[in-house]
Amino acid sequence: MAPPLSLLVALLVFSYGPGGSLGCDLSLDHVQVSKENIALLHQLQRISSFRCRKDRKNFALPRDMVDGSHFQKAQAITVFHEMLQETFDVFGTEHSSAAWNTTLLHGLLSALYRQLEDLGTCLKPEMKEAESALGMEDSTSAVRRYFQGIHLYLKEKQYSDCAWEVVRVEMRKAFSLSTHLLERL
Repeated sequence: MAPPLSLLVALLVFSYGPGGSLGCDLSLDHVQVSKENIALLHQLQRISSFRCRKDRKNFALPRDMVDGSHFQKAQAITVFHEMLQETFDVFGTEHSSAAWNTTLLHGLLSALYRQLEDLGTCLKPEMKEAESALGMEDSTSAVRRYFQGIHLYLKEKQYSDCAWEVVRVEMRKAFSLSTHLLERL
């Protein structure tokens, strides 16, 4: 089974590689928006990560970059869209609203929503291709399982401040890895 990050890599390679485009009009610069998301996630910090070291968890986001060139463009777009949607869902909960500064949280949710809308315009024309993409269901399922682990962790920890801090750091890592990859292309 392909790890979720490898699919994100595939999206970024297809989207921003030499001469490459998504085949649709993307009005957002995903590198800039991802940088803004990282900054917002950094600003959301309310407690020290060191204080929450006993609550750390490995959510199985791969640290190494794998070659995602064998994935189809539509598959990568679909998986990246799923990752954004799941991130939006994590931070869009009632529990999240109670944990964070609402102004910063709304800024993050707004940026995620803009990216989702932008990528949503790309999904429609690509859906026929995506339907035939081998392994797409497995790939999006892997993303869902990754985020299901995050949801279960928060619930298990009763949405504690430390649990939210661990999740905030995890999401910063995911956005940092994708932004770093975009900048290398």
